Amino acid sequence: MPPFLRGLGLGLSLIVAIGPQNAFVLRQGLARRYALLAALACAACDTGLITLGVLGVGGLLARHPALVTAGTLLGAAFLTWYGLRSLRAALNPGHAGLHAAPDGAVTAPARVIGTAAAFSLLNPHALLDTVVLIGGASAGLSGSGRTAFLLGTLLASWAWFFTLAVAGRALAPVMARPQAWRVLDLLIGATLLLTAAGLLTAAGLLRGL
Repeated sequence: MPPFLRGLGLGLSLIVAIGPQNAFVLRQGLARRYALLAALACAACDTGLITLGVLGVGGLLARHPALVTAGTLLGAAFLTWYGLRSLRAALNPGHAGLHAAPDGAVTAPARVIGTAAAFSLLNPHALLDTVVLIGGASAGLSGSGRTAFLLGTLLASWAWFFTLAVAGRALAPVMARPQAWRVLDLLIGATLLLTAAGLLTAAGLLRGL
């Protein structure tokens, strides 16, 4: 698979998972309160973290094969755990996605930016996704391939956040039903587990099984 599409696929498989950033942007979209600004702030934070991972941590890992293997195992373990958690949430009748969002929408531009930055930079899962996992996945790529991979992951981030912001109001009637979140969690869980298997296969760690 071309590096750009690999980056796009990995970026989407991570960013689509329900979390604080998504819940915040969706909440702003539903309320029509600076939703595009919220999406811009979250995407900008992800851009910095992903770039650090791909161009910094990724380059470091490329010079140390043992670290590449360790990073791949760590990333696959995290994806498997998150995927299984999503599947468990889908099977829980009491699960509802929007309860993770803050109560009410943020109404001041400065607070929107600050809240988005907090959800992005103070979230250990987001840091692991962007810096460690995406950086490790790019470690075996050449300079041009790494750049293409980076652009693919960045496109996934920007496209998803702005899609949430614009489509928030349209999603309101559908996402008000817990069943819709359960279906989404099923899709997320399956995607993350397949991505974990793909990372292990690409690294040759599943060879012979």
